[in-house]
Parts: sequence; C-alpha cells; structure tokens
Amino acid sequence: MNQITVKIDGMMCGMCESHINDAVRRAFPAKKVTSSHTKGETVILTEETIDEASLRAVIDATGYRVLSVESRPYEKKGLFGFLKGQAG
Repeated sequence: MNQITVKIDGMMCGMCESHINDAVRRAFPAKKVTSSHTKGETVILTEETIDEASLRAVIDATGYRVLSVESRPYEKKGLFGFLKGQAG
C-alpha cells in the first residue's frame, strides 16, 4: 500500500476538503482519501501507483493548487505499534 501526501493551497473549509476528496476518488482507485484544510494537505492511501502529473491535473481542475506531492510505502499503525523496536 502507498501513502501519497499532497500539499494543497486554497482549501478554506470542510466543503473544500470534500471537493478534493470527491475528485480524487472519481479519478483514481483510492482505498482512503482524507483532506485537511487546516494542514493544507490531502492524504491518499492506494494499492495502485498514481501518476503525479495526473494527480496534479485532477486537483488543479478543482480550482486548488498543488504545492508538492510525496509518495512513500504506507505502514499501518496498530495499537501497539509504538512498542516495535523496543526489545526487552
């Protein structure tokens, strides 16, 4: 699973977040899409690779501006994930 974090300029409220989320869900096979206007970012979880140029085009078409795109493998954080690496 991949986690794509997109920094976006122009989101001001919950409706802005919804516009971005809906546009991404319609265009790509995303497992989860979460936007935050206070953080100015959208986080996409997907099994598929999403082309950055296509992602920028979809978001730009909504009237918002993509500032940056960062992709990395997604690691699920479990309840006891903080204990990993702490051998007794």
